[in-house]
Amino acid sequence: MPPHLLILGGTTEARELAAEPAVRRPGVRVTVSLAGRVSRPGELAGEVRIGGFGGAEGLAEWLREHRVDAVVDATHPFAESITANAARAAADTGLPVVVLRRPGWRPGPGDHWHLVDSVPEAADALPGLGHRVLLTTGRLGLAAFAHLSQLHFLVRSVEPPEPPMPPDTEVLLARGPFTVADEAALLREHRIDVLVTKDSGGAATAAKLTAAREAGVPVVVVRRPPLPSGVSAVPDVAGVLEWLGRLEFSPGR
Repeated sequence: MPPHLLILGGTTEARELAAEPAVRRPGVRVTVSLAGRVSRPGELAGEVRIGGFGGAEGLAEWLREHRVDAVVDATHPFAESITANAARAAADTGLPVVVLRRPGWRPGPGDHWHLVDSVPEAADALPGLGHRVLLTTGRLGLAAFAHLSQLHFLVRSVEPPEPPMPPDTEVLLARGPFTVADEAALLREHRIDVLVTKDSGGAATAAKLTAAREAGVPVVVVRRPPLPSGVSAVPDVAGVLEWLGRLEFSPGR
């Protein structure tokens, strides 16, 4: 059987890894798995499966059934349950697993960041910081802000958000990358005086942080969840390729 690599995808890095010639060479089977939360995920190299596995047990069963040799978790840094399930399934099947996690953002001179550990803590931090909120934490989890009836929310997400939502909410459907000029114009047009975001890292959505700094807008930043115990992480596609090389993951190994 050819070596089989499972990539748990949904990020730019997952797409880059799946298309990497060093991975997609003859004799290697690549499967990219998507959770299915985005209706138009874009074109992906390799075999693509969409949908959940049924928890860690279901994933372990799938790994055995499809004779997977290695797992790369290239999901979003906040896909905490998927990462936990991948770690458990890999341990149960004895397979090597690595997390491809892009470096997080770091505040610089002029930034006014308020770091919190969860979305509910972000909601708790908002009163007193501003009245017009640009909320970029994704379409899920808006219930944490639903009680903040005195604030106006501009919710930006790729897909329509799910209720419950704050009573005074405006929805903006958009997909990055965004430029600093675009983000600055958005802040001005909507008179945003506080930004809420998750520490997703990467360049595609980092322009909002620069625009907020230049406008003097405070930013509530949700820290990333920790990795499961014993799971290693690499910061980029090159790190995954090096990891695969150490596994001697190659045709006819």
